[in-house]
Amino acid sequence: MTTAGDLMVIRPRRLELPVWLIALGLVLRWLWRGLWWCLRHPVAVALVVAGVSLYREFGRAGVIVPLVLAAAVSALWRWRHESSWWTWCAGPILGRFRQLFVYRRAWREAMTLCGLAKMYDHRTVLPELLRVRSDQALDVLTIRMVRGQTPEEFQKATANLAYAFGRRHARVYSERPDDPPIRSGYWALVLGAVDRLRFRDRPSAVYLVVVRTDALRTLVDPFDVPSVPDFTALPLARREDLRRWCLHLLATHVLIGGATRSGKGSVLWSLVRVLAGGISSGLVRLWVIDPKGGMEFAMGRPLFARFACKSFEAMADLLDEAVTVMRERQTRLAGAVRVHTPTLADPLVVVVIDEMAALTAYLQDVDLRKRIAGSLGLLLSQGAGVGVLVVAALQDPRKEVLPFRDLFPTRIALGLTEAAQVDLVLGDGARNRGALADQMPRWAKGVGYVILDGTPEPARVRFSYISDDHIRELAAEYPAPADAADILAQVGRETATEPTRPPLPRQRRGPLLPDSLLNILDRDTDGGEPR
Repeated sequence: MTTAGDLMVIRPRRLELPVWLIALGLVLRWLWRGLWWCLRHPVAVALVVAGVSLYREFGRAGVIVPLVLAAAVSALWRWRHESSWWTWCAGPILGRFRQLFVYRRAWREAMTLCGLAKMYDHRTVLPELLRVRSDQALDVLTIRMVRGQTPEEFQKATANLAYAFGRRHARVYSERPDDPPIRSGYWALVLGAVDRLRFRDRPSAVYLVVVRTDALRTLVDPFDVPSVPDFTALPLARREDLRRWCLHLLATHVLIGGATRSGKGSVLWSLVRVLAGGISSGLVRLWVIDPKGGMEFAMGRPLFARFACKSFEAMADLLDEAVTVMRERQTRLAGAVRVHTPTLADPLVVVVIDEMAALTAYLQDVDLRKRIAGSLGLLLSQGAGVGVLVVAALQDPRKEVLPFRDLFPTRIALGLTEAAQVDLVLGDGARNRGALADQMPRWAKGVGYVILDGTPEPARVRFSYISDDHIRELAAEYPAPADAADILAQVGRETATEPTRPPLPRQRRGPLLPDSLLNILDRDTDGGEPR
């Protein structure tokens, strides 16, 4: 009998197993793990089996000779086609090596100190490192997140993860950063099915790209000038993985933000260079506005159909005529097409503006500034679909300087002076996703961040360096046709000087010297009387 207040101790029943059953269970568990490892690593198992068989059959020569032959074939493969050698030979081997001896050794410590480890049921749960793929410059880590985690948590810790693994730069992608290959030939059907499995959507995985070797420290040579530019893929820069970054210019506007001496000229002249073939053939018309008096673009004047550099009135006229071209095309193409296709009879018009803030914020003539702002607003909101595009560069991306910043679909951020400016150029949250444009080193002129097509994560690129000699060669070899400005009549004021304005009356101010000194200076030196 028990009453209230009595202490009752209840012990669960203990199930005692014989020792032989426990040993059998452990053996089966180890066998299953070994079998599962062999199934996951068939290449390693096949190499070990082949090595043991050759050693038993031929001794040491059976192992040394195949290794020497494999090294010779690898060297020849790398010499003939280095990219495929990295993809199928060196990349997987280096990735497996770094996974075992670099990342796994520091994994628990890095995840815990970077704040990515979670506590569940009084135990620490870590994100799981699934795979490491390597190439010439990058390590791509495939990570299975802890249940309940999001890629944003990894993006906020991007800089911490880079330094945790002994590197300076890293990126975090919610989707696989590389694109699936284009298959053709006899095995295209089978390889396509494999690619669909490799590149499937995996919401539980995140991809950490660690920059092992910074390929952007060296200057990027100018790209070749195509005879017919591909407006959906214009090569302008080199990516961190040594691939080209191509700009999709068709039906978009481009905003370039960067501080002084950050390399905005590299972006603009790289774009002019890849369009040069279309400029000489008449497929592209460049209308250039240089408010700095031609210091940036005057050297390439033969390339441009229209050029305004001294008169702000001429700049306003140029923008007004671009609006007129836009209106005419809207009337002609309405109901026929939705996106303009450039042709020789109907070319692509690209309005290039250097230092846009001089037109939208710093211009003293209020009426002229409002006129320019109205034309730019119409071009940015309606011109992309009819082939009248705007490419603008500026130093200060604040809202009061550029009120229609959100009308630029494509944005490029070079070196900036403040952390808040990164989000102003690339969009909210871009800096948390790894776009550290405010931390550019001194050597990083022409290095910037761009948003890749289809992904919200920024990528770091370096634009090609175009020297003065390259510009002179372009201007001599690819001049615009003589009738390039005949889309509308040339107004003839592109190189006119700024009209003379009367000086503003200055308000009288009090003396900066004390009265005693002022009286001494005001006395006549001859008579000593005040003037």
